Amino acid sequence: MRKILFVEIKLHLRDWPSMLFTIGLPVLLMVVLGLSIPGLSKVDAYGLRGVDTTLPAMMALLSLLVLACNMVPAVLTAYREQGVLRRMSTTPVHPARLLVVQLLINLAMGAIATAVLIVSAGLVFGAAAPRHWGWFVLVFLLGIAALLAIGLVIAALAPNGKTASAVGAVVMQPMMLLGGVWIPHEFMPDLLRRISDFSVAGPVTQALKTAWAGQAPQPLHLAVIVGGLAVFGGLAVRLFRWE
Repeated sequence: MRKILFVEIKLHLRDWPSMLFTIGLPVLLMVVLGLSIPGLSKVDAYGLRGVDTTLPAMMALLSLLVLACNMVPAVLTAYREQGVLRRMSTTPVHPARLLVVQLLINLAMGAIATAVLIVSAGLVFGAAAPRHWGWFVLVFLLGIAALLAIGLVIAALAPNGKTASAVGAVVMQPMMLLGGVWIPHEFMPDLLRRISDFSVAGPVTQALKTAWAGQAPQPLHLAVIVGGLAVFGGLAVRLFRWE
């Protein structure tokens, strides 16, 4: 596992444009939107601004979606297409270890991207760090696990890397909409808001936002995230092919 982890980290570091895109794009969007939309700087009834909770939570979801819908499917389908997984299955090193390493690396990248968002929001807007770290970490771990499970399903079904990238891009767009990246949850029409509440992306954003504000997430949002992890994780295990 250590050897595979070392090799995969080196390969990810070589692909620095993708890493820069995953970490830098959400930060850039957060800064641009925060400075250009006056309403995000207004204080609400709870003494919070949009740049304190809503905007960072939206951009954190964007980072996780890039990892889940673009990075994971593209890498795993490329490995399968090139025969890497098939060859590993003939050795004592089962290819499942490679999947575990990939998930660990993407978990670390998601954590780094979120940490950069927190620091950037503090430096640019004077935003406070999440007020309830316990809930925030729990929601982050459950959320990234559920979203990566969706990425694994895409990797399981896509026949090659090009298809995986195309399918991931198509899947990512409605998830961004339901997650509030295009329209904040509170401004959505009633029907879209209800659909968002029962998607995976919407509850992730809402639960992160709530924990950022120092409150416990709604049980419905946590249940939907856990349910998404169970459903898509089960599908990924059932459908994944080594060759």
